[in-house]
This record gives sequence, structure tokens and C-alpha cells, in this order.
Amino acid sequence: MSTVLEIKNLKKTYGENEVLKDITETVNKGEVIAVLGPSGAGKSTFLRSLNMLEKPTAGAIVFDDKDLMHLSDKELDNLRERMGMVFQSFNLFPNMTVLENIKLAPMKVKGTNDSQATEIAQELLAKVGLSDKADVFPASLSGGQQQRVAIARALAMNPEVMLFDEPTSALDPEMVGEVLKVMQDLADEGMTMIVVTHEMGFAREVASTVWFMADGYIQENTSPEEFFTNPKTDRAKDFLAKIL
Repeated sequence: MSTVLEIKNLKKTYGENEVLKDITETVNKGEVIAVLGPSGAGKSTFLRSLNMLEKPTAGAIVFDDKDLMHLSDKELDNLRERMGMVFQSFNLFPNMTVLENIKLAPMKVKGTNDSQATEIAQELLAKVGLSDKADVFPASLSGGQQQRVAIARALAMNPEVMLFDEPTSALDPEMVGEVLKVMQDLADEGMTMIVVTHEMGFAREVASTVWFMADGYIQENTSPEEFFTNPKTDRAKDFLAKIL
């Protein structure tokens, strides 16, 4: 299995508060990792550190044999293009149509021409089940539809890894399934994914690996089946007792 991302002794402190405490893990190609844990465990900070949206205090993040901690802004931007990111809030540009939102990055960043970018965007809209929404503005879409557009927009850069930061937590319950379906399809296609989520069904059925975070550590790194049926740490047992 080829390694996509190496995380070595990652630490993050805010003043006296140590949010991430010496995390070392490896992400392999095609792996779907669900990052689970109680609120305040450091999950979002950890995820945002992986593409340097949050600058870690210490450690190394190695992607394509380069340590992101020691790159120039330009080099970092180049590597970030290969890591798609989807947030809780959809962050679509309200004054652009759905199609324009998806075309923007390939044209601006990669220099893709308009007709090629349009073709890519239309293919991705079909993939997320929104071909009929190409020419509408984000405000006329439901939350679930906006999040599917946000996923399509991230995919337009043809990333090697997708990072999802609680992609369904801002959605009404009836819209969660349509977003998870798109993510499941990506997993089935072999996309490498790291997903901070509260959706235990997704973690159990789609993820290949669970990282359980609490108190700034990854306390368990195991298969979903093992995590849900036989958690090792007291923190994990306590967490599962409260949510299952």
C-alpha cells in the first residue's frame, strides 16, 4: 500500500492550551479514515493542520515527499491544489452560478480553458446528481445540494486526497443522506479521504479505518468493526456509550 500522507509528532498549542499532542499517523492510498471523538477533542484543528490552514506548532506533515511545515507559500499552494477540502459551511460564491463556482478554480489556478472547465464541471454535477442545477445560484439550493456542489468544486481540481470537516453537521437531518451517498461513491472509486464526522453509520459502513480522538491524541487507530464492537480505551467506551 503506498503512503499518501505521513503525520509525525504533530503538536498545536494556543498559548497554554495544548490542542494536539504529539500525533503520529500514516494515511495510505485509497484509505477512508473517519476521525471520531467528543467535541473539543481537536478533530477540526487536526484536519485543518493537514493542509496547513492551521499552522502546527511542531512536527512534520509529509505529502509527496515534502514536509509542508517547511514550504514557501507558493509551494504550499501548489500542494494544496492536490488536497480537496470540504467544510461544514459550503463557502460557495453567492454571486456565481453553480457551474461558475465549480469552474473557477481550474480556470484561475490551473489555467484550464473555459470549454474544458465547463466539461469538467458538467461531469462533476452529473456525478453529484445536480446536472439540472448548473445555471442556478447557490441561494436557490437546499443545504444538501449546496454541500454536493462544494464537493464537486473540490473534485474539480482532481485532488489526490479529500479532507472533510464535519460535512453534514450544518444540514437538516433529511439532507444528510444525499451528501453521504456522494461520499460513499467517492470511497467506492478509491478516493483517499479523511473525514471528521459525527455520522456513526458512515464511519461503520464506509470508512476503512477509525481514528478516535480525545484530549488532543489519537487514542485508537483501528477498523470500524473493532472500534464499534471492542473499543480499547476508557475514553472510547465512554464516547460510544453516550452516542450508541
